[in-house]
Amino acid sequence: MRDKRNKSRGNRRQSRRVLLQALYQWSMADSGYEEMRQLYADEGSLQHADVDYFRQCLSGVMSQVKDIDRTYAPYLDRELEELTELERACLRAGTFELLESEAVPPAVIINEWVELAKKFGAENSFRYVNAVLDAVARTVREPVL
Repeated sequence: MRDKRNKSRGNRRQSRRVLLQALYQWSMADSGYEEMRQLYADEGSLQHADVDYFRQCLSGVMSQVKDIDRTYAPYLDRELEELTELERACLRAGTFELLESEAVPPAVIINEWVELAKKFGAENSFRYVNAVLDAVARTVREPVL
């Protein structure tokens, strides 16, 4: 069971990494869902990913982007347009997961997006992503007693 669970985590981790790339590209090119889904399926990035999770998150973020932006915007210290594309992609995807993936603990979601921001973002982007997603989690998730 442990091997299957670890493999699943790896698949989700790869799904998030590809999701970040797709959302970044989407923000730059304004492509549609089918085009983005097909692009990443064809290029092989999803080979070790949880493809269903990637599709669910990509579709969800793209279709609910205005609501997602409104969810995390109150916790920003600057205008939404002033965020880097990478910060915006991390916040959108992380917020979507906090709202829609109730089976995944908030700490796991936040940690995954913080790690991606560390790896691909500007020097302190990860701190910003952490603070905003933590505030979102406190608002949209029931506290565990």
